[in-house]
Amino acid sequence: MSKQDENQITAVEVMRSSEAWNGERIESYPAGQPELTVMRLSLPAHTSLPWHTHPMPNAAFVLSGTLIVEDKQSGEQQTFHAGEALNETVNSAHRGYTLEEPAELVITYAGVKGQELTEPLPGEPEEF
Repeated sequence: MSKQDENQITAVEVMRSSEAWNGERIESYPAGQPELTVMRLSLPAHTSLPWHTHPMPNAAFVLSGTLIVEDKQSGEQQTFHAGEALNETVNSAHRGYTLEEPAELVITYAGVKGQELTEPLPGEPEEF
């Protein structure tokens, strides 16, 4: 990169979609007072999040490592690497997990005031 390039603003759209990572349409935002939440989530290597759902649209950006996301009903999986983004499913059970390396994500939730970000399936622990 030249000295001149270092001083220029750049913008790269990483993702724009009306669908979750598995093709499910994002139907609507929840009704109520909008509240955005941005979370930085660190997952050690060989870690699996519990099965859970989200009651609102949310998107994650993988800062480092690799995250595998799995749909509970279909068993469909998709792998996301550092620098990639994904829309999570809404009201559909899924989980994320890591293999040999840790992963770090930034997740933005588009919910409403007082709403929980995640809902564990019965018998599952809280996600975080």
